[in-house]
Amino acid sequence: MTKADIIERIASGTGLTKIETEAVVNGFIATVINALTQGEGVELRGFGSFRAQPRAARTARNPRTKEIVEIEARYVPVFKASKDFRDAVDEAMKERRET
Repeated sequence: MTKADIIERIASGTGLTKIETEAVVNGFIATVINALTQGEGVELRGFGSFRAQPRAARTARNPRTKEIVEIEARYVPVFKASKDFRDAVDEAMKERRET
């Protein structure tokens, strides 16, 4: 599913126009990005949480040239699904597999 698909489904479900819905979706994304860049987490009860997680520096190898490359320590965005979300996906996928 793409961002355009999400916008279309939300617009048809809410009665908002696609332009209004796109503004809301873009605003949500910008808010999450801004919160993470400010060091804050974002928690959506029943859905999950977003946070920035540190990754340690490490040594890697370029698979094409076999050259050793040093990768600096950095922060990466992480999403952790809520228990309700995980359970809903698990149940739906089990039912799909049975049919």
